[in-house]
Amino acid sequence: MKKLVSQCKKELRQFVRDKLTVALAFVLPLLSLMLFGYGVRLEIKNISLVVQNFDHGALSRDLIDRIYNNSQFDAHAWNGDHPLEDAMDKGYAKAAVIVPPDFSRTLSSGRQAHFQVLVDATDVNNARVIKNGILATTNRFMTDNRLVDNSNPVFDSDIRLWFNPGRKESLYVVPGALAVCLWIYPSLLAALAMVREKESGTILQVYASSITAVEFIGGKILAYMIVGILEAVFLIVISMICFGIRFVGDPTPYLIGALLFILSSVSFGTMIGTRTNSQSAAVQAVATGGFTTALLLSGYLYPIRNIIYPLSYVTVMVPARWFVQLSRDTFVRGGGWVYDWYLPLFLALGALFFFNIARKNLSKMQLKI
Repeated sequence: MKKLVSQCKKELRQFVRDKLTVALAFVLPLLSLMLFGYGVRLEIKNISLVVQNFDHGALSRDLIDRIYNNSQFDAHAWNGDHPLEDAMDKGYAKAAVIVPPDFSRTLSSGRQAHFQVLVDATDVNNARVIKNGILATTNRFMTDNRLVDNSNPVFDSDIRLWFNPGRKESLYVVPGALAVCLWIYPSLLAALAMVREKESGTILQVYASSITAVEFIGGKILAYMIVGILEAVFLIVISMICFGIRFVGDPTPYLIGALLFILSSVSFGTMIGTRTNSQSAAVQAVATGGFTTALLLSGYLYPIRNIIYPLSYVTVMVPARWFVQLSRDTFVRGGGWVYDWYLPLFLALGALFFFNIARKNLSKMQLKI
């Protein structure tokens, strides 16, 4: 235990002396959090849309006004002859709404009227948002103008939004961004620290000394766990100030899960460091094996259910998946231990798995020497 603590103190002294490493530990995570928090938007808004109204009746003007007032669209009138070719084909608009002549007169007479909507489906998600937005606007228009028979409705729905009634995207994006940042940077610091021992040749002194692989790796992991905890506190405070997130309900599952997640991240970085021989290789390995999986296979950007087989099974081995879920529940819903009891278990298993591989890798290197 004494050797482990001594190794930890040595690593912390080296960390503090290296200003570049300190910047890597705190400045880059801050910049990443700002980019994720302000740059990632899952709800598309201000979609360019052109409107061509050949009818000048009251009903057509009401419909067009509702489309203009929809916050999802950046709509404006189109005076050209061919909105499809001139506006959509050239990329000026993602959709075109064309209201035919006699639209208002047809509706006023009780007959069914039609208007045309052309949607650029190059981006499938964008096209789905446009379609749903137009449908919602049209349904509201028909209801308000009593163009739908609601005299004897079978049922009436009362929809309420729980946990995030204001639909603030930051409450969904930022907790996930915290998980991604706390996976990338502690693991990167640990990997670089391990590789520097090889590049400087001091790893040979470790092999020649009486320190065991568990004590050596444990000291490094403990040191960068302390750094990771400081990073976590720093990023959470910044998130509270800039994005207004708050702990909801019992925070203890998150606090325990964060410790295990940082342990897993640092153990993963140490494992990478034991397998690579240069800092550039370590950075590439962490970026490929850590950042890519944390970004794409954790549920941060895409729901886990949307990930196809066999990658859907790989997500089980990505610790960021479990911490993203824990983080979002803590800052949005507040389910507590009743809902989150199993998430720290998966994080603990991940930390144990990566630590054991790193220990075995270092033990093999010691035997070769």
